[in-house]
Amino acid sequence: MVGLAVRLRESGAEVRVCAPPDEEFARLFADVGVTLIPVGRPVRQVVASVEPGSALGLAERAAELIAAQFGPVASAAEGCDALVACGPLPVTAAARSVAEKLEVRHIHVSHQPVVLPSPYQRPPGRRGRSLSPGVTDNRTLWDEDARNANEMFGDAIDTHRAAIGLPPLDNVRDYAFTDRPWLATDPVLSPWRATKLDVVQTGAWLRPDDRPLPPELVAFLDAGTPPVFVGFGSTPLGAPEDVARAAVEALREQGRRVVVSHGWADLPLIDDADDCFAVGEVNHQALFARTAAVVHHGSAGTTTTAALAGTPQVVVPQGADHPYWAGRVSALGIGVAHDGPTPTAASLSAALKTALTPESRVRAEAVSGTIRTDGAATAARLLFDGI
Repeated sequence: MVGLAVRLRESGAEVRVCAPPDEEFARLFADVGVTLIPVGRPVRQVVASVEPGSALGLAERAAELIAAQFGPVASAAEGCDALVACGPLPVTAAARSVAEKLEVRHIHVSHQPVVLPSPYQRPPGRRGRSLSPGVTDNRTLWDEDARNANEMFGDAIDTHRAAIGLPPLDNVRDYAFTDRPWLATDPVLSPWRATKLDVVQTGAWLRPDDRPLPPELVAFLDAGTPPVFVGFGSTPLGAPEDVARAAVEALREQGRRVVVSHGWADLPLIDDADDCFAVGEVNHQALFARTAAVVHHGSAGTTTTAALAGTPQVVVPQGADHPYWAGRVSALGIGVAHDGPTPTAASLSAALKTALTPESRVRAEAVSGTIRTDGAATAARLLFDGI
């Protein structure tokens, strides 16, 4: 979203961004001169408090998100020409309701394809709502997913819609997605097969990042062979110490140095040996270009950044869209999909043996040359063109 904001401003637009009030989000936008309008609670606190896979407290969190769209987001959208919405369904359905009331153009964008209904893939499932066992027809499962979405979020959204004079929704999910959703993913890394949805694939939205790497990190990189990056981004881990130990032990077994990214899981260094270096928020575009491989959780952003750098990947999927990106990395031959979310030294060592081969490097570099870098600029142009 930072990338889109920058490209829109370059085209002469005024940009207002509504997002959770986490310090790192505010800093990202402040760095490019865009003010963040805080909405809801810091998402990092929510992520840290939610047990993976649990639906406990989901209804309350959804109600907060929905109310925020009809409150501060609606205020921010006053006088705008377009409202671009992304995020979980309670957010995007409520955001479109706001756009409908204000008679503002609305665009739904997804940064991964797994939530978009398609006969070629299963729905990802919703917290606390298991899909019918034994059903294999994807169309039937997507119909079930739509019913689940209505039951989970319909009443809360319709209550707010009624308060501003809008009729109730009969299909919350499809209303949120619209007939023409945007898909902000790279067409090589994440191809979309045509369906009845008129999906507009813009390419991934990459934010300009010319920040220099910290001098201490540069010194570490210069002091030896390219290290392997290990990080899990904003994904919580049940036992970060165990994950860090497994990664470092697997890499030391192969004579590799390591850069450990703390991330939201606070991944630690396991000792003070000089073959490991810890980082916080840094320029991944610059760092990945200097690494031998990237071990990560499989988010859209990290996967795309590593692919653009031409660096082999080991994806250890933790949930959400991570298995999808792990599968794409494996299918393209640019890395390895780890089996399951809990790595051991042995399992990572086996995956790294494949990822660190010359063949994987050659393939990763070849795919790198096909990754589009104009996705955010394309989206900005489409917004100005009214498409």
